[in-house]
Amino acid sequence: MNEQARELIKLVERGNIQYSTKFLTITSGKGGVGKTNFAVNTAYILANIFRKKVLLIDADVGMANIHVIMNLKNTKNIKDFVNTGKIEDIISNKDNIDVLPGFSGIEEIGEIEDFTSAKLIQELAEISDRYDYVIIDTSAGIDNKVVSFVRASSRTYVITTPEPTSMTDAYALIKSINKIYGYSRFKLVVNMATSKKEGMEVYKRLRESCKKFLNMDLQLAGVLPNTKNMTAVIKKKEVFVKLFPEDKFTKELKMIISKETGESVPAETGKSFWGRVLRFLSRGR
Repeated sequence: MNEQARELIKLVERGNIQYSTKFLTITSGKGGVGKTNFAVNTAYILANIFRKKVLLIDADVGMANIHVIMNLKNTKNIKDFVNTGKIEDIISNKDNIDVLPGFSGIEEIGEIEDFTSAKLIQELAEISDRYDYVIIDTSAGIDNKVVSFVRASSRTYVITTPEPTSMTDAYALIKSINKIYGYSRFKLVVNMATSKKEGMEVYKRLRESCKKFLNMDLQLAGVLPNTKNMTAVIKKKEVFVKLFPEDKFTKELKMIISKETGESVPAETGKSFWGRVLRFLSRGR
């Protein structure tokens, strides 16, 4: 790490910024478990249902695709940040969510110089107090950048599925970070479950392993059902909960967010009410 980067890090650490912001890291032991989809839909619910100010950061180096899922046009990334030096220049806004697609177009972390990374962190430190929540979608697996985000976060949501390899990798991630750094603020999300029972069995097995080998009580965030509507959303490049507000996936995710915020799910009013009336009328024809 060069001297400029070291000085910037010291500057950030000496800062007296007092955050009321909650920093949530979303990660998984392996890819293909719906990690980014969880991050995007969580951000949408926080911003549009719970009326929170949200910054969503795509920190998935090499596989950054939040801009694809949200159908963001003309997004900029860290390469553009190098030219301007201003974080606001690479933040996009859609669906009331501020999005930093910073790592899109970055194939390897080696492409980013230490000074650029430190400067980006400094800029983020200065704007984070504008938000109620900063959500960080990391790469799958365990590397230095993932570990750094996890260790610094208020809470880390680990996404798994009932697939045995997914469960094994999720446990390996939790075990490594807990054993080496003593971090235990994990919450498990079982995604793509065929039933609530299946999801709870996955949680039970992972919780028992954490208790036995790590002396840690793994918390359950919730169980998200497998839904055929997910394929339609991927093709349309839309946020799932926006397109399917009545789907079981949406309802379960709202309950997860309700537990995170400590607030009840707000009742739908206004346009949402009239939208439901229209849907009911249409079904009656």
